[in-house]
Amino acid sequence: MRVEEIQILAAEVLTPPPDLTVSAWADQNRRLSSESAAEKGEWRTDRAPYQRAVMDAMGPNSSYETVVMMWAAQSGKSSLLENFLGYIIELDPGPVLLVEPREVDAEAFSKDRLAPMLRDTPCLHGKVADARSRDSNNTILHKKFLGGSITLAAANSPAGLAMRSIRYCLLDEVDRYPASAGSEGDPVNLAITRTANFWNRKIVLCSTPTTKGSSRVEAAWLNSNQQSFWAPCPHCGEFQILLWPNLVWPKGEPDKAEYRCEHCSKLIDDWQKHGMLRAGEWRAARPEVTEVAGFWINGLYSPWRRWGALARKFLADKRSIETHREFVNTVLAEPWDDAAETTVDQATVMARREHYGATVPFGAVVLTAGVDIQKDRLELELVGWGRGEESWSIEYRVLPGDPAGAVLWQELDSYLERRWPHETGISLPVAACGIDAGYESQAVYEFCRTRFHRRIFAVKGKGGPLPVWQRKPTAKNIRGEKPWTVGTDTAKETIYGRLKNPTPGTPGYSHFPADRDEGYFEQLLGEVLRTTYSKGQPKREWKPKPGVRQEALDARVYAYAALRALISMGLSLDNEADRLLAANRPQPVLGDDDERSPWLGGRRKNWLSR
Repeated sequence: MRVEEIQILAAEVLTPPPDLTVSAWADQNRRLSSESAAEKGEWRTDRAPYQRAVMDAMGPNSSYETVVMMWAAQSGKSSLLENFLGYIIELDPGPVLLVEPREVDAEAFSKDRLAPMLRDTPCLHGKVADARSRDSNNTILHKKFLGGSITLAAANSPAGLAMRSIRYCLLDEVDRYPASAGSEGDPVNLAITRTANFWNRKIVLCSTPTTKGSSRVEAAWLNSNQQSFWAPCPHCGEFQILLWPNLVWPKGEPDKAEYRCEHCSKLIDDWQKHGMLRAGEWRAARPEVTEVAGFWINGLYSPWRRWGALARKFLADKRSIETHREFVNTVLAEPWDDAAETTVDQATVMARREHYGATVPFGAVVLTAGVDIQKDRLELELVGWGRGEESWSIEYRVLPGDPAGAVLWQELDSYLERRWPHETGISLPVAACGIDAGYESQAVYEFCRTRFHRRIFAVKGKGGPLPVWQRKPTAKNIRGEKPWTVGTDTAKETIYGRLKNPTPGTPGYSHFPADRDEGYFEQLLGEVLRTTYSKGQPKREWKPKPGVRQEALDARVYAYAALRALISMGLSLDNEADRLLAANRPQPVLGDDDERSPWLGGRRKNWLSR
């Protein structure tokens, strides 16, 4: 390299960045790519004006050290991170760490967002070399450029979070991070610690929130200056925060949704939203906080989401606790209050006991069982499931005996082979069963190994944010040598949330027979959800109530896990209901050779492959 070239490069490194904000850089230079944007071409901050202040708070001319974004999905969050990265590469280089929940997320960001931006934004051409497998300067997860580098890491990898000092720490979707990066502790703290050597560091922390009290982004936002976006009414000019209760529509016509001004009560149409955003402004609830800028915005502001579409989504999502929670988190950008949803009044639940018209009532179309193992007995619940996972507790049975002996297992086998009379006149088999393998594990494995074709599963519960049923089988749990993992925390949250549903016939409503005793309900509600703290970090745990057993709750968890197993294998409760209960008429009995409905007793080859 010639002396003149070295001098030019040295001058570029030593020259301070121009007095240009991140949003101004994006408006001048950024080009959107088809891989990451619905409309490719020039970036225009005016399209979503609320993004301007957030980007500018990230820049070197801002006094804020930390920027927190508690944002709704589809509001442009990822694009702001991309713009900041482009600004860093061209104008203010330094070492960057971008943390995603998992390595697959980090790779996806690199391939689907970062690489297209580098390709399609002219001013970034040549700044970062093309990724090559043998070039350590530019791999999928590590990219070097003049004066800096970008490392993409997974939150569950302590090595990726602690291997180098960084100036820019970008933490994406922090509420999906694990509680600890291996055994090293909180991944957010691990990553931020790497910025300690830089006086001019910048930390960006963003996510849709999850659960109240344990949401990382909520905690960070509460520690910020708590900015919300205020928009003026086009009729009276008064400013207000756009909130969901003020979105209204005629009954049955969500596409006609309009926003009602909280000051003049006049209705605002969706087409007027852009003018409101253009004239809007961020206002801080805690202006005395000068180092941490916190920005909260919900889906009502998004120019890419019509109010009518959000109203339709709300009506669809509110039918079950799970989808309603997703709506609150991702559209309203609000943390879900689990304490309210998991506090269930026993007397209220007992009051819904009812007389069934038959052993298996009309709405139940699939039966599953859950079995809890104790040292001197088995306790099991048989549950019927209908549309929207509405449930009917059919029977709760205690089978006394020694789980280490053969007699008790023979009795269970006979029970699970029974068919149960349905209100339509047919009989239903037990379509699947989950058996707790936490006690007398070998006996459970032996029993399940030869009954796998009947969908009788050895299961073991595991806490944390896991799905109720793991979709991918392994050779060992197919052969009955290892239990299937059940996400017990998720199952319990679902069960408790549904017990609060007061309306029969709606998704998730839970029915109980008239003869069910009080002891059953004490056990079913035998745990409470608590938030505890370990090294300053919140952890949500289910704790048993003092002096109360939990066998009924465990049996219901395993019966629900068995249902989720069937659904992962292709079961549609709606299809079963259509087949069994069409036109409210008794249906013909389906024989054992009926290929159409293996869940009702017919056979299907290779059912696991579905």
